[in-house]
Amino acid sequence: MRVSEGDVEVEAPDPRDGSSEGAGDAVFFNPEMELNRDLTVAVLKAYQKRADDAWTDDRPLTYLDAMTASGVRAARAAKTGYDVTAADLDPNAADLAEENLALNDVPGEVVEADANVLMHQRRFDVVDLDPFGTPMPFADAAVAGTRKLLCVTATDTAPLCGAHFDSGVRKYDCVPRNTDFHREMGLRVLISAMTRVAARRDVAAVPILSHVTRHYARTYLEVTHKATAADRALENVGFLYHCADCLYREHEHGRIAHPPEACPNCGSSRLSEAGPVWLGRVADPEFAESVAAEVSPGMGEWKRVSRLLDTLGEELDTPTYYDQHRLCKEWGAPANKLETFLDDIREAGFEASPAHYGGTCFKTDANVEEIREAAQQPLDATEE
Repeated sequence: MRVSEGDVEVEAPDPRDGSSEGAGDAVFFNPEMELNRDLTVAVLKAYQKRADDAWTDDRPLTYLDAMTASGVRAARAAKTGYDVTAADLDPNAADLAEENLALNDVPGEVVEADANVLMHQRRFDVVDLDPFGTPMPFADAAVAGTRKLLCVTATDTAPLCGAHFDSGVRKYDCVPRNTDFHREMGLRVLISAMTRVAARRDVAAVPILSHVTRHYARTYLEVTHKATAADRALENVGFLYHCADCLYREHEHGRIAHPPEACPNCGSSRLSEAGPVWLGRVADPEFAESVAAEVSPGMGEWKRVSRLLDTLGEELDTPTYYDQHRLCKEWGAPANKLETFLDDIREAGFEASPAHYGGTCFKTDANVEEIREAAQQPLDATEE
């Protein structure tokens, strides 16, 4: 079927039957990832401008779509002026990607190749790693093949968030926990894993934009090929401690965990430990603002992308979010309007902001007891 997305048109398999005549059943196209691709285009445009000062000429940045499938992501990158290489191990996918580049009259190289082999053989300014499931089997090669910006998607949210614990431990070399901030847990597990893989090559991989949307986590990592920069990046890795009873949490930087014996807030022994996770900021507010400037009404998901970027730009730089409804349930109290709730926290002298992880999620530098006091919630509202 013919699909219009952004400023390109592509031939793609019909997702309703999972097949496409002449393309083969293995070629994959997911219309649900349009927001991901819209945001990627805006990031590529913003990063192109960010990199202008570093170049002495006006040649485009090189871009690898490491698992191109239909080629829609590659075609959209080529439209922004990138020197595109689209790769796929499936010959049917490579053929379809080549057809779609030609359909949009954009230049680009299509190679039938294993992504791991290609990224070890060649280097690109920007590498986009968007596999089905975990990106970790490709992480080392992706770091080796990236000069400047590494874009990574992970769709295996259950292992990332700790819901499939053993799988998360195996894939991400981490102890993930299924907490009430599980979406952010998954994102910070992903970034930590990528940062640690990069550091083995004396490379720093630091997020300049990240988000969790629907069924996936996505991060854009700026790469610096210096051992000292890798050391600095690793300073942002550490551990999270979370009380399952009162929802108290704290964090600790470093590679050795020192968890409290009991919850400092309620004394519960049900205190879980997660890590090593990324504790630094997941987005650069200035870069988020520059990306927002590149979002256009021609994008199918531009309104949602704009709202997401607005929230990311204002989101506090703290390692975990709270869910207002989850807290109020714990306190046995009704939840009021989130903005009113956050105003109460601010009036008590703390910072607070909405968080992009959900409509009732927020961030603050107050701890759980300080939040309750600021919101003027009794210890047991059900008994009053």
